[in-house]
Amino acid sequence: MATAVPTGTPADHGFRMPPETAPHERMLMAWPCRRELWGSELAAARHAYAEVANAVAAFEPVTMVVPDEAAADGARALLAGGVDLVELPIDDSWMRDSGPIFALDTAGRRAGVHFRFNAWGEKFAGWDRDEAAGGVLAELYGDVAFEAPIVLEGGSILVDERGHLVTTEQCLLAPNRNPELDRSAIEDALRSYLGVTGVVWLGRGLVDDRDTDGHVDGIATFNDAGQLLLQSRPPGDPDHETMAENRERAIAAGLDVVTFPPLAYGEVADTRVPNAYLNLTLCNGGVIVPLAGGSSADEDEEALEHLAAAFPGREVVGVPGLVIAYGGGGPHCITQQVPTRVGTS
Repeated sequence: MATAVPTGTPADHGFRMPPETAPHERMLMAWPCRRELWGSELAAARHAYAEVANAVAAFEPVTMVVPDEAAADGARALLAGGVDLVELPIDDSWMRDSGPIFALDTAGRRAGVHFRFNAWGEKFAGWDRDEAAGGVLAELYGDVAFEAPIVLEGGSILVDERGHLVTTEQCLLAPNRNPELDRSAIEDALRSYLGVTGVVWLGRGLVDDRDTDGHVDGIATFNDAGQLLLQSRPPGDPDHETMAENRERAIAAGLDVVTFPPLAYGEVADTRVPNAYLNLTLCNGGVIVPLAGGSSADEDEEALEHLAAAFPGREVVGVPGLVIAYGGGGPHCITQQVPTRVGTS
């Protein structure tokens, strides 16, 4: 449990966000509960979240936030024994975006950094409980907790071991997040509250990303070697030029880029959704990857082969992805890692 909020910023106290490839103490998730979002797919969403949680729990502990006792009963019936439950009022189930981000210092302390949250630019009515829950979790799992003054979703950023932060202009410069801040002010806030040393600005995310304004976790991830796996698309595809420009920007910034061609589509509740394989979540020794299934078997197999080559020291595990994609994301969007303190195991 965190002590009182210290003065200054995390960077002032030597804290820095580690990459997702660093060891985890546990993974945080939240149980699907927004009926307006899921509609007739709510039960399917709960099964899909349970699949992700159980896959992660084979590698590291998982904490699932549930909104009430009834939800806890339903979740417990689907979740493996390695998943703990914490009851907190919540509006939605996208822990990557509404949950805290954790940073470490060299003295072995962990800070929970609680950013403001406004449901992806006020796209969904009701987000105060999600925002409040992020603060509770920051205090629960941090030795100290900081309140960050800007809106920031965890799915909009990636960091590597060298302190590079990768994001998109489409999201972080969108006027529905921090309209009073320009690029320079946002970079200053990222350095101050996450301890990063530099910001790499890509352009845009996928055309079919209808909710997040181009979250970078739909098109990229870092591997253990510090390479940026980056979505590519063939000529003629609606995302071809955008993804090609993103690659040029990343290379110009000095990143080691590995292009990743697989991308699949499927249909859920009469809605065409993209299954973004790079919206994967990393856990201790594992890579949890969304699969499209059905007629996308070839794309699934290609994606798994690429990821096995990119993460040679990890076990690559596929989970059903389309229902979570229908809700607006993938395994990365619904998880948030709590890194292991430096000097502990």
